[in-house]
Formats: sequence, C-alpha cells, structure tokens
Amino acid sequence: MVNRGRAYPYIPNSDPTIKAQMLKEIDAKSIEDLYNDIPKELRLNQGLDLPAPLLSEYELRRHVEKILSQNYTTKQCLSFLGAGCYQHYVPAICDEINSRGEFLTAYAGEPYDDHGRFQALFEYASLMAELLEMDVVNVPTYDGFQAAATALRMACRITGREKVLLPETLGQDMLSKIRDYLKYDIEIGMLKHDAVTGGIDLQYLEKIVNSDSAAVFFENPSYLGFFELNGKKIAEIAHEHGAICVVSVDPISLGVIAPPARYGADIVVGDIQPLGMHMAFGSGQAGFIASRDEEAYVMQYPSRLFGITPTSVKGEYGFGDVAYERTSFARREEGNEWVGTAAALWGITAGVYLALMGPQGMKDIGEGILYRSNYARQEISKIHNLNVDVFRSPNFKEFIINFDETGKKVSEINKALLERKIFGGKDLSHNFPWMGESALYCFTEVHTKDDIDQLVSALREVVA
Repeated sequence: MVNRGRAYPYIPNSDPTIKAQMLKEIDAKSIEDLYNDIPKELRLNQGLDLPAPLLSEYELRRHVEKILSQNYTTKQCLSFLGAGCYQHYVPAICDEINSRGEFLTAYAGEPYDDHGRFQALFEYASLMAELLEMDVVNVPTYDGFQAAATALRMACRITGREKVLLPETLGQDMLSKIRDYLKYDIEIGMLKHDAVTGGIDLQYLEKIVNSDSAAVFFENPSYLGFFELNGKKIAEIAHEHGAICVVSVDPISLGVIAPPARYGADIVVGDIQPLGMHMAFGSGQAGFIASRDEEAYVMQYPSRLFGITPTSVKGEYGFGDVAYERTSFARREEGNEWVGTAAALWGITAGVYLALMGPQGMKDIGEGILYRSNYARQEISKIHNLNVDVFRSPNFKEFIINFDETGKKVSEINKALLERKIFGGKDLSHNFPWMGESALYCFTEVHTKDDIDQLVSALREVVA
C-alpha cells in the first residue's frame, strides 16, 4: 500500500488508528518490525507498482465488468466444446437451493449442529447410488479426475498390488492427475486401443494383465465420446487375474445406458458437473466414488461417507459419518489418504437435480442427447472431406471429426468458426497426434436443430 496513512474499504484493519492500536497490543513500533526475521536482501523495500486503488463499490464493479466484457462466453457464442466440462441446462431450483445460506456458507460441522447439510448429502448419495446401482457413494471430491485417481489407490490397497492399467485414449488432463496421485509407488501401464472401435484391445489386455495388476480402468462413454463395447469382457479378464475393475462414467448417460455395475465394475467414478452445475473457470466440478457395501471396499474410502441412524428419540433419525475412524480426520497421518475440503455444495446441487429429474427425466435427457449427437454426426458426414468415422462405435454426446483431407489445421478452423461466433471442438492434434488434425465436438440438450444446422453450414463454408 503506497499511502500507509489511509483506510481502504476492502482491506481489513487498514484504518491508521486501528493499526496503531494493534501494533501497540503486540509491542511493535511498526509493521516492518513483524518482518525482522526475513533477511533484508529478500525484502522489496519499496512500494509495489500498482495502479491507484478503487475506493467505491461502483468503481470496482465497473472495472471488473469492463475486464469480463472482453471474454467470449456461451452467452455470446454457440459452443460445441466438451471434453470434460459440459454446457447442460441448469434448472433454476439448483441455483436456488445451493445459494441458501445454510448450504452456501457451511464449511464444516458435526452432526449435532449441521443436520440439514448432512441429511442433504445423505439424500444425494442415496440418489446417486440408485442411479449407479451401487450401495455406497462418497461425499464429492474436487473433481472426477481426483475420484479416478483415488479409486485406483483404493484398488491397490485392497489387492496389495502396485500396478494399474489405463487406456491410451484417456484424456491427458485425467492422465496427468492420475500420474500425480500415483507417482513414486504405483506403476501405470497403458493399454492399446482397437483401431476400429476405439475401445481397449482385448488381446493386448490379456497379454499385459497379470497377478501384479491391481486394477483395470476405463471410461464409458470414453473421453473421445465412443462407447466401450466390451465392458463385460474387460471386467471378466480383470477378475480372472484378481484385479479390480474401475469404470469412469458420465452420470447423465445413465438414463439410457446400463450402469457399469451391470457389466462387472467393482468401483465406479465420475464427475457430477453435468448434474445441475454451470460451467465455470476452474470450478463447478465434483467427483464421486461408488462401490458395493463390502467392508473391504468401504474401509478403503479416504473421504467421508454419510449414513442414517435412529436417535435416542423414538421415530427420529439422524445423519452422520459412517466408519469415521478410517479417515484422516480421525487418524491424521495414519489415514488411507490425506483428505480435507470436499465439494459438498455440488453434491447437494446434484441431489436437487436428480430429485427434480427422476428416472423418466434422466431417460428423456439421455435420449435427447443421443438424438442430437447422432443427427449432428449424420449431417456433418455429408460435408466433403470431413471424416466422422474415426472410430466406428456408437457415441454419446461427443464424437471426433477429422479434418486431414481439408488440408487445414484444427486451429485454423476453430479461428474461422469463432469469427462466426461459434466455439468449435476441442483440438486433439496436440494430445493425440496419431489422429492427425482432429477435434472433439460436443452436443447436449441445450442445442437445438437450428444450432446444429448453423454449425454444419459454418463448417461447410470454413473447409470449402
């Protein structure tokens, strides 16, 4: 602060009188006395080169809004981006409930003083368990990537093994998080894909999986949009070698496709962002982990689990932690993993979304997404020099478009689309160079037929 004798509305205790009183209480002559243990050569010893402060709320609002107005968002442009964060419709009730003070401002608490939040999270877990056809669901982790990495560590603890197998079609963001979580003590093996379907090459899987494998992991639908058609066979191969089958799933797809539990998954993970959460700059993501109600699995969850139990008052029930003693909250450094803050508010939001939608609503939205993505794939396939059959498998929500025959780069095409106020697909050419100039396009229930037709028309112009 350049002017040290002035009070600023957004800096606590900046009033000179208050500062002087605080210094007197701690027997310091100046603020500089607080930094005497820091060597002088490490201190700046001059004021920061900052613009003049904004001293009114109105000025500050205008300043921030001017900066934000430079962004292109999905309010100004049509968006066909996905790849892990999706533009779904968010019912107004989701925002209404999650902005209530008792949920929005609650950070931590115990069953005796936080009944509402604990019950809401129990209801969320129950609804997710019904959707997934699993028994146990945790309080949300930060995102689906963390949930996947944690599930793989759980599998290693359960089996006593230190190697996991992942598909090479995995998104690089998820792979980076998994590598970071497992480094030092868990080996990662990559599974080759089938060139026709995109799914795991079963022959290669049978060749590489062995008694050292703790888990076989795959996504369904995959990061690249296609369905893994051999989920049951993959689970069988994993189980034959004593490995655990871990599957990542998009929960909004489960109104139209079978949940992973039906084809042999032992642990199911994913991100609940599609269930009532807006896209945001680094937030709006939350991961889930689900399994059967077996002690071997339950005791390896590092995060909190909420259950229901009768109280001392007849007919009254309470909500609280299940097997709290397994967590790092209880065991500190002896816990399975060190965990702290959870994305609990998003769990409550997803619970509201699922309660609102119900089984029929989830079926309807899943069918709507299938119709839109397949209509888009059909229409784009009619454009000369575009290939939408990179993998010949059914897809959900997303599929790949290859532009190699156009002679243009995805970056060029996306720039031209943006000039037409359209966000094109996720450029895959850097992370998946063997696909050439390809992009991942996403279609959800928010896209109308006119939106898709507008994209098709723009693509036809851009690649001509």
